[in-house]
Amino acid sequence: MKIVIVGTGYVGLVTGTCFSEVGIDVTCVDIDQRKIENLNKGIIPIWEPGLEDMVKRNFQAGRLHFSTSLPDVLDEAEVIFSAVGTPPDEDGSADLQYVLDVARTVGKNMKKHVLIVTKSTVPVGTAKKVRAAIQDELQKRGETISFDVASNPEFLKEGDAVNDFMKPDRIVVGVETEKAQKIMERLYKPFTLNGHPVIFMDVPSAEMTKYAANSMLATKISFMNDIANLCELLGADVNMVRKGIGSDSRIGKKFIYPGIGYGGSCFPKDVKALIKTADGVGYNMRILKSVEAVNDDQKSVLFSKALSHFNDLKGKTIAMWGLSFKPLTDDMREAPSLVLIDKLLKAGANVVAYDPVAMEEAHRKIGDKIKYAKDPYEALIDADALMLITEWSEFKFPNLTVVKKLLKNPIIFDGRNVFDRESLAAEGFEYYGIGLAK
Repeated sequence: MKIVIVGTGYVGLVTGTCFSEVGIDVTCVDIDQRKIENLNKGIIPIWEPGLEDMVKRNFQAGRLHFSTSLPDVLDEAEVIFSAVGTPPDEDGSADLQYVLDVARTVGKNMKKHVLIVTKSTVPVGTAKKVRAAIQDELQKRGETISFDVASNPEFLKEGDAVNDFMKPDRIVVGVETEKAQKIMERLYKPFTLNGHPVIFMDVPSAEMTKYAANSMLATKISFMNDIANLCELLGADVNMVRKGIGSDSRIGKKFIYPGIGYGGSCFPKDVKALIKTADGVGYNMRILKSVEAVNDDQKSVLFSKALSHFNDLKGKTIAMWGLSFKPLTDDMREAPSLVLIDKLLKAGANVVAYDPVAMEEAHRKIGDKIKYAKDPYEALIDADALMLITEWSEFKFPNLTVVKKLLKNPIIFDGRNVFDRESLAAEGFEYYGIGLAK
């Protein structure tokens, strides 16, 4: 079976590589010539555990190929996955120009039946637009060629994407015809043999499932952050509250950890897009609008704590551990660190940061507005306080004696509640967490 993946970003590259891992012949296409040249050399554009080795292994085995031309590889493909970007427009809606560009290219060049599968996160109704774009190009050519469209949204966690794809909780597929369903059943057979379920449904429901899933997870995060902020005011400990409610099987333990807000490429974009989709049909997504508002505010909570402690941040140096929006990725999109850095700099503070993998990406986004340390402890030298932003494993058990010696003031602002307040107090630290009684 031969398939084509259009787009070699986070979703496309992981998808294509994992399909090749189970023996499928895959060609990944991208218009970025430099990216394709690098991929042909074994240089991958994203940092994702396990991905680089898998790319190299399948490329060398002849199952994984890279190209800059979709028309050149279209003829042999049975399935075309569209995994191009859907960035938010200024109004928050998903920009479908790249998705529709892929559809038009297929319509202009297809010579036989093909199944076009949208892998990108797209609003309900996108499949109809994809079908119309392909049909329009076929009509311009005077051709009558059958084709199918399907929706196969991704549910990949950054930092664990390879494992998520190879051992999925579920595989959601929206189809319109029995033929399309049989093709997708054959494609995913290596995964179902291991007991991973494929859930078939209509296309609009599949498109909606991705938005609903991410919005629910974002809601849990913002809800817990709201509870954490109230705990501080009422003298409660959110860590105890979290354990109390997490033991309820109806709620569960995942995504109820308070912190400094969610970021990344999915939650912020998808919440905005679903709100905009609802606005378009005259429905007010009241809960999601609140989820978004809470998250926006939460990204500033450490700044507020620091300002309250110091009264004036002008001339203060803040050491920052972590820059990426979560561990095990270099993704800086919508990262809380960016909001915090901006506020600290505007208040006249200096920032020295360290992140195991995201400093290059941070430099690309904000340049030399901050200083970058070679290791966590270098960031602490003569700093007035430490802020923990991303809960990388290497930050969880620091040498507190060294930390205290390097800092001007033994003050820690913990944006992820990683440290134990009592242990730090015993070492002479002032500690500020999230949702903890004062």
